[in-house]
Amino acid sequence: MMRYVDEYRDPEAVRRLAREIARRVRRPWNIMEICGGQTHAIMRFSLDSLLPPEIRLIHGPGCPVCVTPVEILDRAVELAGRPGVILCSFGDMLRVPGSRKDLFTAKSEGADVRVVYSPLDAVRIAQQNPDREVVFFAIGFETTAPANAMAVLLAKQWELKNFSVLVAHVLVPPAIEAILQAPGCEVNGFLAAGHVCTVMGLQAYRPIAQKYRVPIVVTGFEPVDILRGLLCCVRQLEEGRHEVENAYGRSVRPGGNLLAQRQIEEVFQLADRKWRGIGLIPASGLELRPEYQAFDAVRRFGLEGLVAEESTECIAGQVLQGIKRPYECPLFGISCTPEHPRGAPMVSAEGACAAYYRYRRSPETSRG
Repeated sequence: MMRYVDEYRDPEAVRRLAREIARRVRRPWNIMEICGGQTHAIMRFSLDSLLPPEIRLIHGPGCPVCVTPVEILDRAVELAGRPGVILCSFGDMLRVPGSRKDLFTAKSEGADVRVVYSPLDAVRIAQQNPDREVVFFAIGFETTAPANAMAVLLAKQWELKNFSVLVAHVLVPPAIEAILQAPGCEVNGFLAAGHVCTVMGLQAYRPIAQKYRVPIVVTGFEPVDILRGLLCCVRQLEEGRHEVENAYGRSVRPGGNLLAQRQIEEVFQLADRKWRGIGLIPASGLELRPEYQAFDAVRRFGLEGLVAEESTECIAGQVLQGIKRPYECPLFGISCTPEHPRGAPMVSAEGACAAYYRYRRSPETSRG
């Protein structure tokens, strides 16, 4: 049993796992890691270079910053520019481009955009500014949904009339199904995100594994975690199995965090959601339940009609679906850089384009 982070980065343990994967594999397999944090670890530690040529890693859409659609960014920018509004957001959303500008530009033009580290910070700001409208930009996968639900619950309990949320939550299992249903899908197995499963558990993945006959292995974010997950996935593929397997037992329990799940269910309900670069995925997002819609910023400020089209130059959608690698985009590293991003995957700390820009900019240094 490992206890410290450096043990999960131990070179000998990593090489031993890579050798075991090579010993087990007999046929070519395409395995997708869902989470952008896993993608960055793979790039940072060059884990794919240790794998046998039969294993091809495909990078999935696992970054909520990357998949937040343009029209929701435009709604956030619109809200930030309205008199009397304080827009609170996590810092990684400020430079994500909308159709006209990003929140950082809106802030530079005088909008009151504030970076917070928790949705509860936004609730406190609403308490401290009763004469201002405070909107929290609530993005994320299932991981951040419990805290965002708690913010709404507290606002209702404290009768805050000046607090609302711009909800952009998306869910992982429907995205996996959308990838598997896409024409030409080549994914044979998945590495699922450990932090999402820490909250939600494993149950939602079991029907997918059975229906599409693909193994789904839950794993973490350090080199040993990822290679353990790959080894489990390769074992299943070679043995013809398609099960949900937990390779991140130090954090994930089969049932997940039941208290967090109850908070999500109390405040949110399923909704169809657009994904940036991918399109509409049915029942892939969360929206406020009717009894909490007084806290819905879109309804409060009449933004339902604000829609936007994505740029046709950026191939972020193909990158997020694992169809293309970042360096295959004509903008990559030229007009699209972390300092001047044209697409969300170059902005986010978990975006595939940012990972390739930082660690691997050309096909000559890439595997797969």
